Amino acid sequence: MVLQSLVVDISLIYVLPVSLIHPMRENQSLSDEAYTQIRSMIISCQLRPGSVISESDLMAQLEMGRTPIREALRNLANEKLIEVYPRRGMFVAGVDVKDLAAISEVRGYLEIQAAGLAAERANAQDKTVIAQLIKEIDAIKGEPKMEKLINLDQRIHHQIYAATHNEFLVSTLDQYYAHALRIWFMALDRVSELEDAIIEHRALLQSILDGDKKAAEKAMREHIEGFETTIRKSL
Repeated sequence: MVLQSLVVDISLIYVLPVSLIHPMRENQSLSDEAYTQIRSMIISCQLRPGSVISESDLMAQLEMGRTPIREALRNLANEKLIEVYPRRGMFVAGVDVKDLAAISEVRGYLEIQAAGLAAERANAQDKTVIAQLIKEIDAIKGEPKMEKLINLDQRIHHQIYAATHNEFLVSTLDQYYAHALRIWFMALDRVSELEDAIIEHRALLQSILDGDKKAAEKAMREHIEGFETTIRKSL
């Protein structure tokens, strides 16, 4: 079976430190911790698309036993971030920009719905976090580091998902966001509007704070469409 072909020179892909991609949560089990770290390595292209997955290398790098590593890899295969080939082994899933339209289509339905639900359901704790995110957006000036912008983008999206208070929707959106982020990493060195893309979240977050469902849905729709347009222009 032929591995999914890459559409860009992976040597040009910007690699972000794993700790900024998916911060560790407190009280994680070893398998959850392994899952979080390996997933981050895949999303950030530290583990390159199409590369062989070595359990022994991951065990040494993460200082964990085989069982949590295998459980993590099984979960990542279910998310289509790892491809398993009988008698050949495991490989990091390829990245193909042809998937962008399909990913954007799914996000177009679910994230717009999530934005509306967040506007309706956000509680006091959610709103405190959202207000802080708005302050961080307002503080962006000069030439901020790419790492900080990407980390901020992820925290914004995860908070919007969390504010829906629907764990199934959160889990589903998190998976599709991960695939979108992998494509984004392919284009980072050619994206000139990264700062603007982060700042445009402000209106979306403010709509959620205001409890304005229609405005939140509209802002999210424009954001997703803008994301796809920006990526296509850069590749």
